[in-house]
Amino acid sequence: MAAADNVRTAPRTYGNWRAPASAGIAGMGMLGTVIMMFGLVITMIATLASGVAGALVSLMIVGTILLLLMTKDKHGHSALQRLSTRIGWQRAKMARHNIYRSGPLGRTAWGKFQLPGLAAASQLSEYQDSYGRPFALLFYPSTRHFTVVINAEPDGASLVDEDQVDVWVAHWGQWLASLGHEPGIVAASVTVETAPDTGIRLRREVSHNMQDGSPAIARAMLAEVIQTYPEGSALVSARVALTFKGTDRNGKRRKEDDMGRELASRLPALTQSLNSTGAGAARPVAAQELCETVRIAYDPAAAVLIDEARSQGISPELQWTDVGPAGAQAFWDKYRHDSAWSITWQMTQAPRGEVFSSVLSQLVGPHPDIDRKRVTLLYRPLDAATAARMVEADKRNASFRATASARPSARSMAEARAAERTAQEEARGAGLVNFGMVVTGTVMSAEQLPDMVAAIDNLGATARVLLRPAYGSQDSAFVAGLPLGIVMQSHLSVPAGLREAL
Repeated sequence: MAAADNVRTAPRTYGNWRAPASAGIAGMGMLGTVIMMFGLVITMIATLASGVAGALVSLMIVGTILLLLMTKDKHGHSALQRLSTRIGWQRAKMARHNIYRSGPLGRTAWGKFQLPGLAAASQLSEYQDSYGRPFALLFYPSTRHFTVVINAEPDGASLVDEDQVDVWVAHWGQWLASLGHEPGIVAASVTVETAPDTGIRLRREVSHNMQDGSPAIARAMLAEVIQTYPEGSALVSARVALTFKGTDRNGKRRKEDDMGRELASRLPALTQSLNSTGAGAARPVAAQELCETVRIAYDPAAAVLIDEARSQGISPELQWTDVGPAGAQAFWDKYRHDSAWSITWQMTQAPRGEVFSSVLSQLVGPHPDIDRKRVTLLYRPLDAATAARMVEADKRNASFRATASARPSARSMAEARAAERTAQEEARGAGLVNFGMVVTGTVMSAEQLPDMVAAIDNLGATARVLLRPAYGSQDSAFVAGLPLGIVMQSHLSVPAGLREAL
Protein backbone atom coordinates (compact mmCIF):
# COMPACT_ATOMS: atom_id res chain seq x y z
CA MET A 1 0.00 0.00 0.00
CA ALA A 2 1.38 3.40 -0.93
CA ALA A 3 1.98 5.97 1.76
CA ALA A 4 -0.33 8.41 -0.04
CA ASP A 5 -3.28 6.03 0.44
CA ASN A 6 -3.11 6.49 4.21
CA VAL A 7 -3.41 10.27 3.98
CA ARG A 8 -6.96 11.48 4.66
CA THR A 9 -7.77 14.71 2.91
CA ALA A 10 -9.83 17.32 4.74
CA PRO A 11 -13.40 17.91 3.51
CA ARG A 12 -13.69 20.68 0.97
CA THR A 13 -15.32 23.88 2.20
CA TYR A 14 -16.89 26.83 0.39
CA GLY A 15 -17.37 30.48 1.22
CA ASN A 16 -16.14 34.03 0.55
CA TRP A 17 -19.56 35.33 -0.50
CA ARG A 18 -19.75 39.09 -0.57
CA ALA A 19 -22.68 41.50 -0.72
CA PRO A 20 -22.21 44.58 -2.94
CA ALA A 21 -21.77 47.77 -0.89
CA SER A 22 -20.56 51.25 -1.71
CA ALA A 23 -17.99 53.18 0.31
CA GLY A 24 -19.27 55.66 2.88
CA ILE A 25 -18.89 57.14 6.33
CA ALA A 26 -20.37 55.80 9.59
CA GLY A 27 -21.77 52.65 7.97
CA MET A 28 -23.64 54.53 5.25
CA GLY A 29 -23.20 54.13 1.53
CA MET A 30 -22.04 56.66 -0.99
CA LEU A 31 -25.48 58.25 -1.37
CA GLY A 32 -25.94 58.47 2.40
CA THR A 33 -22.58 60.19 2.73
CA VAL A 34 -23.54 62.66 -0.01
CA ILE A 35 -26.80 63.41 1.84
CA MET A 36 -24.83 64.08 5.02
CA MET A 37 -22.41 66.44 3.26
CA PHE A 38 -25.27 68.22 1.49
CA GLY A 39 -27.08 68.56 4.82
CA LEU A 40 -24.06 70.21 6.40
CA VAL A 41 -23.92 72.71 3.54
CA ILE A 42 -27.64 73.46 3.92
CA THR A 43 -27.13 73.95 7.67
CA MET A 44 -24.34 76.46 7.05
CA ILE A 45 -26.50 78.37 4.55
CA ALA A 46 -29.44 78.36 6.99
CA THR A 47 -27.15 79.72 9.72
CA LEU A 48 -26.08 82.62 7.55
CA ALA A 49 -29.64 83.34 6.37
CA SER A 50 -31.76 82.78 9.50
CA GLY A 51 -29.33 82.61 12.36
CA VAL A 52 -29.37 80.00 15.10
CA ALA A 53 -33.07 79.17 14.72
CA GLY A 54 -32.71 78.27 11.05
CA ALA A 55 -29.59 76.26 11.77
CA LEU A 56 -31.37 74.23 14.48
CA VAL A 57 -34.33 73.47 12.21
CA SER A 58 -32.16 72.36 9.30
CA LEU A 59 -29.91 70.40 11.64
CA MET A 60 -32.90 68.54 13.11
CA ILE A 61 -34.20 67.64 9.63
CA VAL A 62 -30.83 66.43 8.41
CA GLY A 63 -30.17 64.62 11.68
CA THR A 64 -33.49 62.78 11.47
CA ILE A 65 -32.77 61.63 7.92
CA LEU A 66 -29.27 60.47 8.87
CA LEU A 67 -30.61 58.68 11.94
CA LEU A 68 -33.10 56.80 9.76
CA LEU A 69 -30.27 55.82 7.40
CA MET A 70 -27.82 54.76 10.13
CA THR A 71 -30.26 52.76 12.27
CA LYS A 72 -30.19 49.23 10.83
CA ASP A 73 -31.51 45.90 12.02
CA LYS A 74 -29.77 42.53 11.88
CA HIS A 75 -30.85 42.11 8.26
CA GLY A 76 -29.06 45.28 7.20
CA HIS A 77 -32.29 47.19 6.51
CA SER A 78 -32.28 50.80 7.63
CA ALA A 79 -35.17 52.45 9.44
CA LEU A 80 -35.83 54.51 6.30
CA GLN A 81 -36.25 51.34 4.23
CA ARG A 82 -38.62 49.81 6.77
CA LEU A 83 -40.62 53.03 6.94
CA SER A 84 -40.91 53.30 3.15
CA THR A 85 -41.99 49.65 2.96
CA ARG A 86 -44.71 50.25 5.54
CA ILE A 87 -45.95 53.37 3.72
CA GLY A 88 -46.01 51.53 0.39
CA TRP A 89 -47.96 48.66 1.94
CA GLN A 90 -50.54 51.00 3.45
CA ARG A 91 -51.03 52.73 0.11
CA ALA A 92 -51.51 49.39 -1.67
CA LYS A 93 -53.92 48.23 1.01
CA MET A 94 -56.01 51.41 0.83
CA ALA A 95 -56.21 51.00 -2.95
CA ARG A 96 -57.17 47.31 -2.43
CA HIS A 97 -54.32 46.18 -4.66
CA ASN A 98 -53.68 43.32 -2.25
CA ILE A 99 -56.99 41.62 -3.12
CA TYR A 100 -57.39 39.59 -6.30
CA ARG A 101 -60.57 38.00 -7.64
CA SER A 102 -60.66 36.34 -11.06
CA GLY A 103 -62.88 34.07 -13.09
CA PRO A 104 -66.41 34.65 -14.46
CA LEU A 105 -67.56 36.11 -11.12
CA GLY A 106 -64.36 38.00 -10.39
CA ARG A 107 -63.33 41.60 -10.86
CA THR A 108 -61.35 41.07 -14.04
CA ALA A 109 -63.08 42.20 -17.22
CA TRP A 110 -62.02 39.19 -19.28
CA GLY A 111 -63.49 36.59 -16.91
CA LYS A 112 -60.51 34.21 -16.87
CA PHE A 113 -58.24 32.86 -14.13
CA GLN A 114 -55.24 34.95 -15.10
CA LEU A 115 -52.13 35.04 -12.97
CA PRO A 116 -51.98 37.99 -10.58
CA GLY A 117 -49.26 40.56 -10.01
CA LEU A 118 -45.97 40.49 -11.87
CA ALA A 119 -46.95 37.48 -14.00
CA ALA A 120 -50.31 38.88 -15.12
CA ALA A 121 -49.12 40.01 -18.55
CA SER A 122 -47.02 36.91 -19.24
CA GLN A 123 -47.68 34.95 -22.43
CA LEU A 124 -47.04 31.23 -22.93
CA SER A 125 -46.20 29.46 -26.18
CA GLU A 126 -44.62 26.13 -27.09
CA TYR A 127 -41.86 25.18 -29.52
CA GLN A 128 -39.66 22.16 -30.23
CA ASP A 129 -35.91 22.07 -29.82
CA SER A 130 -33.38 20.41 -32.13
CA TYR A 131 -34.05 17.03 -30.49
CA GLY A 132 -37.79 17.29 -31.13
CA ARG A 133 -38.61 17.90 -27.46
CA PRO A 134 -41.41 20.41 -26.79
CA PHE A 135 -40.51 23.31 -24.50
CA ALA A 136 -42.51 26.15 -23.01
CA LEU A 137 -41.49 29.73 -23.78
CA LEU A 138 -42.68 32.52 -21.48
CA PHE A 139 -42.70 36.12 -22.67
CA TYR A 140 -42.99 39.19 -20.44
CA PRO A 141 -43.97 42.25 -22.52
CA SER A 142 -43.10 44.85 -19.85
CA THR A 143 -39.44 43.80 -19.64
CA ARG A 144 -39.08 42.08 -23.05
CA HIS A 145 -37.77 38.93 -21.33
CA PHE A 146 -38.11 35.34 -22.55
CA THR A 147 -37.89 32.38 -20.18
CA VAL A 148 -37.42 28.65 -20.73
CA VAL A 149 -37.75 26.10 -17.92
CA ILE A 150 -35.66 22.94 -17.64
CA ASN A 151 -36.72 19.96 -15.52
CA ALA A 152 -33.94 18.18 -13.61
CA GLU A 153 -33.84 14.81 -11.87
CA PRO A 154 -31.19 15.27 -9.14
CA ASP A 155 -29.31 12.13 -8.20
CA GLY A 156 -29.08 13.11 -4.53
CA ALA A 157 -26.07 12.85 -2.25
CA SER A 158 -27.09 9.71 -0.32
CA LEU A 159 -24.48 6.94 -0.47
CA VAL A 160 -22.32 9.12 -2.74
CA ASP A 161 -18.61 9.63 -2.12
CA GLU A 162 -17.44 13.08 -1.08
CA ASP A 163 -15.14 13.22 -4.09
CA GLN A 164 -18.10 12.78 -6.42
CA VAL A 165 -20.06 15.49 -4.60
CA ASP A 166 -17.07 17.85 -4.91
CA VAL A 167 -16.94 17.12 -8.65
CA TRP A 168 -20.67 17.93 -8.97
CA VAL A 169 -20.24 21.20 -7.09
CA ALA A 170 -17.23 22.13 -9.23
CA HIS A 171 -19.17 21.47 -12.43
CA TRP A 172 -22.14 23.43 -11.07
CA GLY A 173 -19.89 26.40 -10.37
CA GLN A 174 -18.44 26.10 -13.85
CA TRP A 175 -21.94 25.94 -15.33
CA LEU A 176 -22.95 29.13 -13.50
CA ALA A 177 -19.75 30.85 -14.65
CA SER A 178 -20.43 29.79 -18.25
CA LEU A 179 -23.81 31.55 -18.15
CA GLY A 180 -21.93 34.84 -18.18
CA HIS A 181 -20.77 33.96 -21.71
CA GLU A 182 -24.23 32.94 -22.97
CA PRO A 183 -25.52 35.58 -25.41
CA GLY A 184 -28.46 37.56 -24.11
CA ILE A 185 -28.94 35.78 -20.79
CA VAL A 186 -30.32 37.96 -17.99
CA ALA A 187 -30.92 35.67 -15.03
CA ALA A 188 -31.25 32.07 -13.92
CA SER A 189 -33.08 30.41 -11.06
CA VAL A 190 -33.15 26.96 -9.48
CA THR A 191 -36.32 25.88 -7.70
CA VAL A 192 -36.35 22.80 -5.47
CA GLU A 193 -39.89 21.91 -4.39
CA THR A 194 -40.99 19.28 -1.89
CA ALA A 195 -44.60 18.15 -1.68
CA PRO A 196 -46.49 15.22 -0.14
CA ASP A 197 -46.96 12.19 -2.33
CA THR A 198 -50.61 11.45 -3.05
CA GLY A 199 -49.91 7.73 -3.62
CA ILE A 200 -51.86 7.69 -6.89
CA ARG A 201 -48.81 6.99 -9.01
CA LEU A 202 -47.82 4.08 -6.77
CA ARG A 203 -51.32 2.61 -6.97
CA ARG A 204 -51.32 2.92 -10.75
CA GLU A 205 -47.89 1.28 -11.03
CA VAL A 206 -48.86 -1.64 -8.79
CA SER A 207 -52.20 -2.23 -10.50
CA HIS A 208 -50.62 -2.25 -13.97
CA ASN A 209 -47.97 -4.80 -12.97
CA MET A 210 -50.12 -7.17 -10.89
CA GLN A 211 -50.61 -10.50 -12.64
CA ASP A 212 -53.79 -12.51 -12.66
CA GLY A 213 -53.63 -15.53 -10.43
CA SER A 214 -51.09 -14.02 -8.03
CA PRO A 215 -50.96 -15.56 -4.53
CA ALA A 216 -53.35 -14.02 -2.02
CA ILE A 217 -50.54 -13.19 0.40
CA ALA A 218 -48.72 -11.22 -2.32
CA ARG A 219 -51.88 -9.29 -3.16
CA ALA A 220 -52.46 -8.53 0.52
CA MET A 221 -48.87 -7.34 0.92
CA LEU A 222 -49.11 -5.04 -2.10
CA ALA A 223 -52.45 -3.67 -0.89
CA GLU A 224 -50.86 -2.84 2.46
CA VAL A 225 -47.96 -1.13 0.68
CA ILE A 226 -50.37 1.01 -1.34
CA GLN A 227 -52.18 2.10 1.82
CA THR A 228 -49.19 2.76 4.08
CA TYR A 229 -46.26 3.76 1.86
CA PRO A 230 -47.55 7.22 0.77
CA GLU A 231 -47.88 8.31 4.42
CA GLY A 232 -44.94 10.52 5.24
CA SER A 233 -43.35 10.22 1.79
CA ALA A 234 -42.61 13.26 -0.32
CA LEU A 235 -42.00 14.25 -3.91
CA VAL A 236 -38.91 16.32 -4.67
CA SER A 237 -38.68 18.19 -7.97
CA ALA A 238 -36.05 20.58 -9.30
CA ARG A 239 -36.44 23.07 -12.13
CA VAL A 240 -34.02 25.52 -13.71
CA ALA A 241 -35.40 28.68 -15.33
CA LEU A 242 -33.26 30.65 -17.79
CA THR A 243 -34.28 34.19 -18.72
CA PHE A 244 -33.05 35.90 -21.87
CA LYS A 245 -33.51 39.46 -23.05
CA GLY A 246 -35.66 39.95 -26.13
CA THR A 247 -33.32 42.35 -27.92
CA ASP A 248 -30.28 41.75 -30.06
CA ARG A 249 -26.88 43.41 -29.73
CA ASN A 250 -28.12 46.46 -31.62
CA GLY A 251 -31.09 46.91 -29.29
CA LYS A 252 -33.62 45.75 -31.88
CA ARG A 253 -36.60 43.86 -30.48
CA ARG A 254 -36.95 40.21 -31.38
CA LYS A 255 -40.22 38.55 -32.20
CA GLU A 256 -41.44 35.56 -30.27
CA ASP A 257 -41.00 33.15 -33.18
CA ASP A 258 -37.43 34.31 -33.77
CA MET A 259 -36.58 33.82 -30.11
CA GLY A 260 -38.22 30.40 -30.11
CA ARG A 261 -36.15 29.22 -33.09
CA GLU A 262 -32.94 30.51 -31.55
CA LEU A 263 -33.53 28.88 -28.17
CA ALA A 264 -34.56 25.65 -29.90
CA SER A 265 -31.01 25.31 -31.20
CA ARG A 266 -29.40 26.30 -27.88
CA LEU A 267 -31.44 24.18 -25.47
CA PRO A 268 -29.78 20.81 -26.22
CA ALA A 269 -26.37 22.15 -25.24
CA LEU A 270 -27.75 23.81 -22.10
CA THR A 271 -29.53 20.67 -20.93
CA GLN A 272 -26.59 18.41 -21.74
CA SER A 273 -24.18 20.60 -19.76
CA LEU A 274 -26.37 20.15 -16.69
CA ASN A 275 -25.82 16.38 -16.61
CA SER A 276 -22.34 16.71 -15.12
CA THR A 277 -23.61 18.87 -12.23
CA GLY A 278 -25.60 16.08 -10.58
CA ALA A 279 -28.88 17.35 -12.04
CA GLY A 280 -29.53 14.01 -13.73
CA ALA A 281 -31.35 13.75 -17.03
CA ALA A 282 -32.29 17.36 -17.76
CA ARG A 283 -35.06 18.08 -20.27
CA PRO A 284 -37.10 21.16 -21.17
CA VAL A 285 -40.51 21.58 -19.58
CA ALA A 286 -43.49 21.49 -21.93
CA ALA A 287 -46.27 24.07 -21.77
CA GLN A 288 -48.82 21.66 -20.27
CA GLU A 289 -46.43 20.60 -17.52
CA LEU A 290 -45.66 24.21 -16.65
CA CYS A 291 -49.37 25.01 -16.47
CA GLU A 292 -49.92 22.14 -14.05
CA THR A 293 -46.98 23.25 -11.88
CA VAL A 294 -48.25 26.81 -11.53
CA ARG A 295 -51.85 25.67 -11.02
CA ILE A 296 -50.85 23.37 -8.17
CA ALA A 297 -48.70 26.11 -6.61
CA TYR A 298 -51.70 28.43 -6.28
CA ASP A 299 -54.18 25.66 -5.47
CA PRO A 300 -52.44 22.64 -3.85
CA ALA A 301 -55.78 20.82 -3.60
CA ALA A 302 -55.73 20.46 -7.40
CA ALA A 303 -52.71 18.13 -7.19
CA VAL A 304 -54.91 15.18 -6.26
CA LEU A 305 -57.31 15.87 -9.12
CA ILE A 306 -54.50 16.15 -11.67
CA ASP A 307 -52.89 12.91 -10.46
CA GLU A 308 -56.27 11.15 -10.56
CA ALA A 309 -56.82 12.31 -14.14
CA ARG A 310 -53.39 11.10 -15.21
CA SER A 311 -53.95 7.73 -13.51
CA GLN A 312 -57.00 7.26 -15.75
CA GLY A 313 -55.03 8.18 -18.85
CA ILE A 314 -56.58 11.64 -19.16
CA SER A 315 -54.27 14.59 -19.70
CA PRO A 316 -55.64 17.80 -18.12
CA GLU A 317 -55.81 20.40 -20.85
CA LEU A 318 -54.93 23.60 -19.00
CA GLN A 319 -54.49 26.94 -20.70
CA TRP A 320 -52.20 29.68 -19.40
CA THR A 321 -55.30 31.77 -18.63
CA ASP A 322 -56.61 28.99 -16.33
CA VAL A 323 -53.69 28.53 -13.94
CA GLY A 324 -54.18 31.59 -11.74
CA PRO A 325 -56.05 31.59 -8.43
CA ALA A 326 -59.77 32.28 -8.25
CA GLY A 327 -59.12 34.39 -5.16
CA ALA A 328 -55.99 35.66 -3.45
CA GLN A 329 -55.27 38.18 -0.73
CA ALA A 330 -51.90 39.45 0.42
CA PHE A 331 -51.39 40.35 4.06
CA TRP A 332 -48.43 42.07 5.70
CA ASP A 333 -46.70 38.79 6.55
CA LYS A 334 -48.65 36.02 4.74
CA TYR A 335 -50.49 35.21 1.53
CA ARG A 336 -53.88 33.55 1.08
CA HIS A 337 -54.49 31.86 -2.26
CA ASP A 338 -57.33 29.49 -3.11
CA SER A 339 -57.05 26.45 -0.83
CA ALA A 340 -53.82 27.27 1.01
CA TRP A 341 -51.80 29.80 3.02
CA SER A 342 -48.21 30.70 2.22
CA ILE A 343 -45.37 32.71 3.73
CA THR A 344 -42.31 33.69 1.73
CA TRP A 345 -38.91 34.51 3.21
CA GLN A 346 -35.97 36.21 1.51
CA MET A 347 -32.31 35.68 2.30
CA THR A 348 -30.65 38.79 3.72
CA GLN A 349 -27.27 37.28 4.50
CA ALA A 350 -25.37 34.37 2.98
CA PRO A 351 -23.53 31.91 5.25
CA ARG A 352 -20.64 33.66 6.93
CA GLY A 353 -17.36 31.83 7.00
CA GLU A 354 -16.78 28.49 5.34
CA VAL A 355 -19.44 25.81 4.92
CA PHE A 356 -19.67 22.30 3.51
CA SER A 357 -21.43 21.34 0.30
CA SER A 358 -24.37 19.90 2.28
CA VAL A 359 -25.20 23.18 4.01
CA LEU A 360 -28.61 23.48 2.28
CA SER A 361 -29.59 19.81 2.48
CA GLN A 362 -32.01 20.21 5.40
CA LEU A 363 -33.47 23.45 4.06
CA VAL A 364 -34.38 21.96 0.68
CA GLY A 365 -35.52 18.63 2.14
CA PRO A 366 -39.11 17.80 3.14
CA HIS A 367 -40.43 18.74 6.57
CA PRO A 368 -43.49 17.26 8.33
CA ASP A 369 -44.80 20.68 9.46
CA ILE A 370 -44.78 22.13 5.92
CA ASP A 371 -47.16 20.78 3.29
CA ARG A 372 -45.30 22.25 0.32
CA LYS A 373 -41.97 24.05 0.31
CA ARG A 374 -40.06 25.79 -2.45
CA VAL A 375 -36.46 26.93 -2.13
CA THR A 376 -35.49 29.12 -5.08
CA LEU A 377 -31.95 30.28 -5.74
CA LEU A 378 -31.87 33.39 -7.93
CA TYR A 379 -28.76 34.02 -10.04
CA ARG A 380 -27.72 36.98 -12.16
CA PRO A 381 -24.61 36.00 -14.15
CA LEU A 382 -22.21 38.80 -15.04
CA ASP A 383 -20.07 39.04 -18.11
CA ALA A 384 -16.29 39.29 -17.83
CA ALA A 385 -16.11 43.08 -18.27
CA THR A 386 -18.80 43.79 -15.69
CA ALA A 387 -17.30 41.27 -13.24
CA ALA A 388 -13.85 42.88 -13.46
CA ARG A 389 -15.31 46.32 -12.89
CA MET A 390 -17.41 45.19 -9.93
CA VAL A 391 -14.65 43.34 -8.08
CA GLU A 392 -12.25 46.25 -8.47
CA ALA A 393 -14.87 48.70 -7.20
CA ASP A 394 -15.69 46.40 -4.28
CA LYS A 395 -12.00 46.10 -3.49
CA ARG A 396 -11.60 49.88 -3.38
CA ASN A 397 -14.73 50.32 -1.26
CA ALA A 398 -13.67 47.65 1.23
CA SER A 399 -10.20 49.16 1.50
CA PHE A 400 -11.74 52.60 2.08
CA ARG A 401 -13.95 51.31 4.88
CA ALA A 402 -10.98 49.58 6.52
CA THR A 403 -8.74 52.67 6.38
CA ALA A 404 -11.39 55.32 7.11
CA SER A 405 -10.96 54.79 10.84
CA ALA A 406 -7.82 54.98 12.92
CA ARG A 407 -8.89 51.75 14.66
CA PRO A 408 -10.72 49.65 12.05
CA SER A 409 -12.93 46.81 13.24
CA ALA A 410 -12.07 43.17 12.72
CA ARG A 411 -15.06 42.78 10.39
CA SER A 412 -13.94 45.62 8.10
CA MET A 413 -10.44 44.16 7.93
CA ALA A 414 -11.87 40.72 7.10
CA GLU A 415 -14.06 42.25 4.38
CA ALA A 416 -11.01 43.94 2.86
CA ARG A 417 -9.12 40.63 2.75
CA ALA A 418 -12.15 38.85 1.26
CA ALA A 419 -12.52 41.52 -1.43
CA GLU A 420 -8.84 41.12 -2.26
CA ARG A 421 -9.23 37.35 -2.65
CA THR A 422 -12.31 37.81 -4.85
CA ALA A 423 -10.41 40.19 -7.12
CA GLN A 424 -7.51 37.73 -7.39
CA GLU A 425 -9.84 34.82 -8.26
CA GLU A 426 -11.61 36.90 -10.91
CA ALA A 427 -8.27 37.92 -12.40
CA ARG A 428 -7.40 34.22 -12.74
CA GLY A 429 -10.55 33.60 -14.78
CA ALA A 430 -13.24 32.82 -12.20
CA GLY A 431 -16.80 33.89 -12.94
CA LEU A 432 -18.88 36.28 -10.86
CA VAL A 433 -22.56 35.75 -10.12
CA ASN A 434 -24.99 37.75 -8.01
CA PHE A 435 -27.32 35.41 -6.14
CA GLY A 436 -30.18 35.45 -3.68
CA MET A 437 -32.64 33.03 -2.14
CA VAL A 438 -36.41 32.90 -1.72
CA VAL A 439 -38.07 30.30 0.54
CA THR A 440 -41.82 29.72 0.31
CA GLY A 441 -43.74 27.52 2.73
CA THR A 442 -47.35 26.49 2.08
CA VAL A 443 -49.87 24.92 4.46
CA MET A 444 -53.53 24.07 4.00
CA SER A 445 -54.93 25.90 7.05
CA ALA A 446 -54.14 29.06 8.99
CA GLU A 447 -53.72 27.06 12.20
CA GLN A 448 -50.57 25.46 10.75
CA LEU A 449 -48.81 28.77 10.10
CA PRO A 450 -47.08 29.10 13.53
CA ASP A 451 -45.62 25.58 13.22
CA MET A 452 -44.40 26.35 9.71
CA VAL A 453 -42.75 29.60 10.83
CA ALA A 454 -40.93 27.78 13.63
CA ALA A 455 -39.80 25.07 11.20
CA ILE A 456 -38.42 27.57 8.67
CA ASP A 457 -36.58 29.44 11.44
CA ASN A 458 -34.88 26.20 12.48
CA LEU A 459 -34.08 25.19 8.91
CA GLY A 460 -32.59 28.61 8.19
CA ALA A 461 -30.31 28.22 11.20
CA THR A 462 -29.08 24.83 9.99
CA ALA A 463 -28.32 26.36 6.58
CA ARG A 464 -26.50 29.27 8.25
CA VAL A 465 -28.49 31.79 6.22
CA LEU A 466 -30.40 34.77 7.58
CA LEU A 467 -34.02 34.72 6.43
CA ARG A 468 -36.52 37.57 6.70
CA PRO A 469 -40.21 37.43 5.77
CA ALA A 470 -41.01 39.52 2.71
CA TYR A 471 -43.10 42.02 4.66
CA GLY A 472 -45.57 43.98 2.56
CA SER A 473 -44.79 42.09 -0.65
CA GLN A 474 -45.84 38.50 0.00
CA ASP A 475 -47.69 38.21 -3.32
CA SER A 476 -44.71 39.40 -5.37
CA ALA A 477 -42.29 37.23 -3.40
CA PHE A 478 -44.56 34.21 -3.95
CA VAL A 479 -44.33 34.71 -7.73
CA ALA A 480 -40.55 35.15 -7.47
CA GLY A 481 -40.30 31.70 -5.89
CA LEU A 482 -42.03 30.01 -8.81
CA PRO A 483 -39.99 28.64 -11.76
CA LEU A 484 -41.15 31.44 -14.04
CA GLY A 485 -37.88 33.32 -14.47
CA ILE A 486 -39.17 36.70 -13.28
CA VAL A 487 -36.29 39.12 -12.73
CA MET A 488 -37.27 41.05 -9.62
CA GLN A 489 -34.67 43.79 -10.16
CA SER A 490 -36.54 44.86 -13.29
CA HIS A 491 -39.72 45.52 -11.30
CA LEU A 492 -38.35 47.51 -8.34
CA SER A 493 -39.65 51.02 -7.83
CA VAL A 494 -36.28 51.95 -6.31
CA PRO A 495 -33.35 50.57 -8.35
CA ALA A 496 -31.06 48.07 -6.66
CA GLY A 497 -28.02 50.28 -7.22
CA LEU A 498 -29.69 53.15 -5.36
CA ARG A 499 -30.58 50.84 -2.47
CA GLU A 500 -26.96 49.71 -2.16
CA ALA A 501 -25.73 53.31 -2.27
CA LEU A 502 -27.89 54.17 0.76
